[in-house]
Amino acid sequence: MKRILPAYAATLVTLVVLDFLWLGVVATPMYQSGIGHLMAEKPNLPVAGLFYLMYAAGLMRFGVLGLPAEQGWKKAAVAGGIFGFFTYATYDLTNLALLRDWPLGMSLADIAWGVTVSAASSAMGRLTYLKLA
Repeated sequence: MKRILPAYAATLVTLVVLDFLWLGVVATPMYQSGIGHLMAEKPNLPVAGLFYLMYAAGLMRFGVLGLPAEQGWKKAAVAGGIFGFFTYATYDLTNLALLRDWPLGMSLADIAWGVTVSAASSAMGRLTYLKLA
C-alpha cells in the first residue's frame, strides 16, 4: 500500500489536471459547436468526481500495476493509452451509432484525447510506483 496509494494519487492528479485543461480550455469550442445543445449549464461535480476516481482505478489496474515488475513508465504509457483508446472509443462510437448528428470529427478528437490523457496519467502513476520501490 505504501506504493499503491501514492501511485494512484499521481495517476488521479495527472488525469484531473490534464482533463480540466482539455475540457476548460482546449476542447470547449469543439464541444459547444458539436453538442452544445446537449450540454448542461454546469457540470454535475459529484458524478464527475466519481468518474475520475473510477477511471484512475482502471488506469491503475491496466496501465500502472498490470505490468511485469521490470517494465517502466514507457510500457505503462502504452498500456494506459490502449486502455484510453478502448474506453473513449466505446463512448464515442456508441454515441455515433445512436445519437442523431453526433459529430465524427469531435469523436475522433475525443478518442485521441483519451489515448493521450490515459497514457500520460499511467506513465506518471508508474513513475511514482517505481520511485517508491
